[in-house]
Formats: sequence, C-alpha cells, structure tokens
Amino acid sequence: MERGSTIRNIDWITISIYLLLAVMGWFAICGASYSYIETDFLEFLQPSERTGKQAMWMIVSLLVGSIILCFDKRIYKDWSYILYIFFILLGIVTIFVSRDIKGSHSWLPLGPFSLQPAEFMKFATTLALASYTSRYGFNITNKRDLLCSIAIFILPMLVIISQRETGSALVYFSFFIVLYREGMSGMVLLTAICSVVYFIVGIRFGEQRIESIDVSVGHYAVLVLIQLFSLLMVKFWCRNDKTFLTLAIVNLAGTVGGYWIAIYLVSFNIIILQYLLITFSVIYLLLRIRLNKEKRNIFAVIFIIGSLAFYASCDYVMNKVLLDHQRVRIEVLLGLKEELAGAGYNVHQSKIAIGSGGITGKGFLKGTQTKLKYVPEQDTDFIFCTIGEEQGFLGSAFVLTMFAIFILRIMWLAERQNDRFGRVYGYSVASIFFFHFTINVGMVLGIMPVIGIPLPFFSYGGSSFLGFSILLFSFLRVDADRNLRI
Repeated sequence: MERGSTIRNIDWITISIYLLLAVMGWFAICGASYSYIETDFLEFLQPSERTGKQAMWMIVSLLVGSIILCFDKRIYKDWSYILYIFFILLGIVTIFVSRDIKGSHSWLPLGPFSLQPAEFMKFATTLALASYTSRYGFNITNKRDLLCSIAIFILPMLVIISQRETGSALVYFSFFIVLYREGMSGMVLLTAICSVVYFIVGIRFGEQRIESIDVSVGHYAVLVLIQLFSLLMVKFWCRNDKTFLTLAIVNLAGTVGGYWIAIYLVSFNIIILQYLLITFSVIYLLLRIRLNKEKRNIFAVIFIIGSLAFYASCDYVMNKVLLDHQRVRIEVLLGLKEELAGAGYNVHQSKIAIGSGGITGKGFLKGTQTKLKYVPEQDTDFIFCTIGEEQGFLGSAFVLTMFAIFILRIMWLAERQNDRFGRVYGYSVASIFFFHFTINVGMVLGIMPVIGIPLPFFSYGGSSFLGFSILLFSFLRVDADRNLRI
C-alpha cells in the first residue's frame, strides 16, 4: 500500500477527539495542581511542575504515535508474542527492583524517570490476544482456544497483582467483552455478573438477621438467587421445559412454604431447607442427564456447584485475601462503614467538590475544594472532581459525551475491519478505554469501589498517557491497512 494512501486512510476524526481530550486533560491538571500562591500562568509549563511534565509526556506521546503510524500492519502481528513475553518478564523484574511506593512495587526506575510496565502490558496483551484469535482454525467455542485466550490476559493480571496493583489488574477483565464479541458463550458473562451479585448481597446483608428465626439475610438471599439463576439457565440455556417446570414447582413451593412455616408456625433454620432444595435440583438434573440424555443440564449443575463454592469463598477473600485498605473501601462503598475521615474521605470530598460546581462551575482555577487541596490525588485518580467543580454539570457532561463518542468511534472502526486481528485489536482498545472511563468516573462519584485507576488522557502520569496513546495509534495504523490481509 502506498504511503499517501495510508495517510488518507488514517482516521483523523479519532485523532482529533484524542487531541481534544488530551488538551482538556492538561487544563484539568492545571486546575488540580494550581494553588493561590501561583502568580504566572507560564509556571504551568515549567519542567519542575506536574503540568510541565505532563505537557512533555504529551509531546513525547505524539512523537511516538507519529512513528507508530509509519509501521506496517504486519509488524504488529509478527512481533506480538515477542512484545508480550518481553513485557511479562519486565513486569516480573519490576517486582524485585522497584521501590515501595504506597505499598506498590510497580514502578521501574530509569534514571530521573520512572515507568510503570503495567501500562504497556495492556498494549502487548492486546496484540497477543488479537494475534492468537486470528490464527488459522481458531474457534472461540473450542474449549482449548477459549482457555488459551483467557490465559493470555490472566498471566499479566497475576504479574500485576504480584506488584500489589490490584486496580490495574482488574482492567484485564475488560478482555472478556472482546471474547464475547467473538462468539464466547453469554453464560460466561452471566456467571461473572452472578458472582458480583452474590458477593455484594452476601457481604452487604451478611450481618443482618431475619429476627424471628435468627437467620442471615445475606446467606438466605444468595441461596435463593442461586436457585433462581439456575432455573433461568435450565429454561433459556438448557431449554428443557419439563425439567424447568418440575424444578420451578419444587423450589418455589419449598422456598415459599418453608419460609411461611418458619415465620408463622414452627421456627427452624430455613438455610438448611434451601441447601436441601439446591441438592435436589442437582440430583434431578443429573438424573435427567443420565435417563433422558439432556446433556446441556451439566452446565446448570456446574453453575450451581460453582456458585456455592464462590459464595463460600467470599468471606475468606474479604477477610484474608484483601488488604486492609481494600476491605475498608468495599465496606464503605456497601454502606457497612462510614469513615469520612478514613477510607471514605477521598470520595466524600470528591462529591462535595463536584456538587459545589453547580450547573456551570466556578470557573477555571477558581475551585476552592481543589485549590485548597481538600481532595487527595485530585490530579491523578480523582481528576474528574476538578472538572466537576470548575466546569460544573455542563462541563462534566461534555467530557463524558466526548469519551462516549471516542469509545463508540473506536468500536465502529473495529467493526469495519476485514480480518479478525484488526477487529479483536480494536475491540480490545475500546474495552480498555471503556473500563478505565467507567470505573474512574464511578469511583469519583461514589458508585464504584476506589481501586486507583486513571482517567485516560486526564489523570496525571507519563506512563499512563504514553500507554494509552500507543494503544490508540497502533490500532489506527492497523485500521489504515484494514484492506491488507495478514
């Protein structure tokens, strides 16, 4: 393909949105970093200031992006596994050579600078996944292909968790969206959603009791949900109407009848009854598999057993696996604790800052909450509160709209690819941006747990900005050669 044709095929609309987000992000950092002591706007460009450093990284990212646009599409696939292995090894090395920064070992010292390899692992993992799924004979319904695809992004997750960067590791769950687009069973996503529901309900209501029979509300509710979800699976996934009807009648009659008897007639532990009903469901499904050859029932059996095992592990994970600050953040989010001076301080102050902005905001550099440094990490993880205070609802809505357009644009570009490599790569990029955007804004608003991930192109950080830019520009280069088969 001729160079002039390649330049014409580059999606300049996406690059324009990228530049707009980058500029808005830099001004947001100016607002978050400004103090009333500052007198000259030019001080924002000083290399010693965070705004000056961010401007430098923006220029570096543009230069790197320009170089990336000069590469041939085939290079990305040819070098995908090499880059993947390199960054995995670099991440492992980082665990041992990095300094302890707020309990994290994720920063690799490079003279006067520090880089976070986890930000570039996303790029390498995206390439490796796109390359693997585009190989000849790949079929997402094949168990081996599905497990290998999942393993590609689980491995860097484990490395990042070892660096004690749990928030960054969770971003890799966004790749499940990509696999779902490629034909992965919706049951995987349903299982993930159910797991979240079990965890929230079990932990949130675990200490509350049904007073008349002294039973945990959370425990009982989770067991009922397992029964309900398994019935829906039999009906819509296994498609066995007779089996569904039998299980529905037994479970409904047993649950409602048992609850009524325990409340109004004879008090007993209805938790035991629910376990008996679930056990009956498993045995009945296995019999239907054996006698009537309803082989798809095995998925419902695995789902029920897996759900019980997951719920049994929730308490252990909450109290033994999660770090103290992570556990407290979840408790604050679920309303189990109210620590306005502790774990909930950041979110509380952030909501005050956003609320004080009103409809039109207080104006650039005029936000009192952020200028007086009431919000910790206000130029990194909590940068969105600066936008809310200074630009108000209208400014915040504009930023959210631009991000939505940006992500939808990438998805549209991904859909127009002529091969699976480009499509998977594009959806991976879109999913990563979507996850970062949704979780970051959600945690600033107090509707998501605080897991410490940046808002793309807004949060201060050179590694973050460069990593996101590499992801975007490499996909735009792949898109420019979308008619070239590899």
